[in-house]
Amino acid sequence: MNDRRARKSREISKQTGITEALIERLVRRFYDRVRADDMLGPVFAERITDWEPHLQRMFAFWSSVALQTGRYHGRPMQKHAPLPVDARHFDRWLQLFEETARELCAPPAADLFIERAHNIAASLEMGVALHNDVLLQPGERLRRPFSEATETHPL
Repeated sequence: MNDRRARKSREISKQTGITEALIERLVRRFYDRVRADDMLGPVFAERITDWEPHLQRMFAFWSSVALQTGRYHGRPMQKHAPLPVDARHFDRWLQLFEETARELCAPPAADLFIERAHNIAASLEMGVALHNDVLLQPGERLRRPFSEATETHPL
């Protein structure tokens, strides 16, 4: 990490209380909830069998998102665009994430994580829509027919 980026990361950490250890606790607790969730769990279970590498990528991702460390170098849109999900899945993801952030983090940290999570969810939802040849208008959400969005899992 270059000096400027390191200074910025320290500044954010000082203002919010976010640390790499907090990011790891948040990500682990959040994905424990995701894996146990009736709606989101099956989507992840079909794609992830070895969770530790995924969690390590998510630690780097959230470090980059929250602390601006630049640790993450992936392309999340490519992984998420083909998923059989819609607005209901993103709303549930956000609900679990917000609950976890509020439970584990002081308000400044929770607020930053939640703001970034909302931006990420909106971007990914738009990417999923575009991947499916749907152009969302401002304020419009991606809604799939029941069978396509959930297979056999009720919402």
